[in-house]
Amino acid sequence: MSQPVKIERRSGDAIDTVVLVREGIAEATITARADGAGLTELLGKAWAEVQALGAQILRQDVFGTPAQRRSASDILADICGSVDWPVTWLEEGDSLGERLTGTHIYTVSGPKVKRLGYGGQIAGSIFSDDHAEYCYIGGVVGPDLQGDRRQQARDVFERIETILGLAGMSFGNVIRTWLYVDRILNWYDDFNAVRTKFFEERNVFGNLVPASTGIGGGNLHGTAIVADALAVRPLQGVGRTRIDEVISPLQCPATNYRSSFSRAVELVASDHRRLYVSGTASIASGGETAHVGDVAAQINRTLDVVQAILESRDMGWSDVSRATAYVKHGGDAKAYHEALGGRGIAALPVVLTENNICREDLLFELEVDALKSVS
Repeated sequence: MSQPVKIERRSGDAIDTVVLVREGIAEATITARADGAGLTELLGKAWAEVQALGAQILRQDVFGTPAQRRSASDILADICGSVDWPVTWLEEGDSLGERLTGTHIYTVSGPKVKRLGYGGQIAGSIFSDDHAEYCYIGGVVGPDLQGDRRQQARDVFERIETILGLAGMSFGNVIRTWLYVDRILNWYDDFNAVRTKFFEERNVFGNLVPASTGIGGGNLHGTAIVADALAVRPLQGVGRTRIDEVISPLQCPATNYRSSFSRAVELVASDHRRLYVSGTASIASGGETAHVGDVAAQINRTLDVVQAILESRDMGWSDVSRATAYVKHGGDAKAYHEALGGRGIAALPVVLTENNICREDLLFELEVDALKSVS
C-alpha cells in the first residue's frame, strides 16, 4: 500500500518552505525575503534551504533585483557553483518605500529532472510522477530584445510553445502563466490583444484558459516582457488527474472584459489538490475597479476575493503554499501587513514586491497557490 501524502511546513529567518511529500517524491516551494539584507544574503539563504532539502531546482524567480550593480546572475553562480535551471530576474520599483526583495524557488527530490535548453539558456525543467508530467518554464524573452513590443509579446508566446514542444507538450498543456510586462500601463491593451489572438489561433478558449498574472515589471534583459509558465500533462490511461477552471464567487470572468485568463485553475490528483489563483486585484463583480484611491479598501477587497476562491474549493489561508503580493507604491507595504493582521491571517509564504498593476487606478494585486491532501 502506498504511503499517504503529507504536507510539511516550516518557517524561520524570513524564509518559508512548503513540501508535498509522497512515496518516492517531494516537491517544495521555497519563499525567501531579504528582510533588510542584500541580494547576496537573500540568495545564499535560499540556496542553503535547497541544499538542506537535497533537492533539484525546477525554476527560480527573483524580485527586486537592483539594475545598477554587478550582474545578479554572477552573484547566483558564485553562491551555487553553477546554475542549470530557469531564472527570471525582475527589477525593483522606483519608489522610496520599504525595500522589497525576495525569491520563489520550486524544487523536487526523487524523480529525474530533464532540462530544456533554448535560445542559449536553460528555459525549462520537466519531471513526472504517477499522475502527470510537469514542465516549469522561466525567464522567456523574445529573440529581438529591442524590437516592437507587440512582436516581443508574440515571440514570447511562440517561444513558450517551442520549449513545450521539446518536452512533447503543446500550449494546450499550460495551466498557469506569469507575464511581467515592462511599462504595462503604456500598452496593456496591445499586449492583451496579442495574447488573445494567440489564444484564438491555438483554440485555448475552446479548452482550458490558463490562470495568469499579468503585472508591471522591468527585467535585467531590458525587454518589453519576460514570462514564466507551468504546463501539466496527465499521464495517459491513469484517469486520476484532472485540471479544471475555478470560477471566482465575487468577480465575473476576466474574459468578460477581454482579459484572457481564468481566475483560478485547480489540479486534482488522487491524493492531493493544487489550486492556482491568478493575480487578483480590487475588481468589482461587474469588472470595474472598486475603491479607487483607497489602498486599504483595495487590499481588503482583494483578500475577500481570494478568500472566496479558496473557500469555494474547501481551502483557507492556512493551505497557501506560495504567494506574491504586488503593491504599486512600496510605501503601501504597511497597509498590506495591517490588512492581514486585522483579519487574523497568520504570516503567508509571500514575497511582497513593488510593481505597477494593469490599470492606473489599481494599487494592489495578490496571487496565491494552495495545496491540500485528499483523504
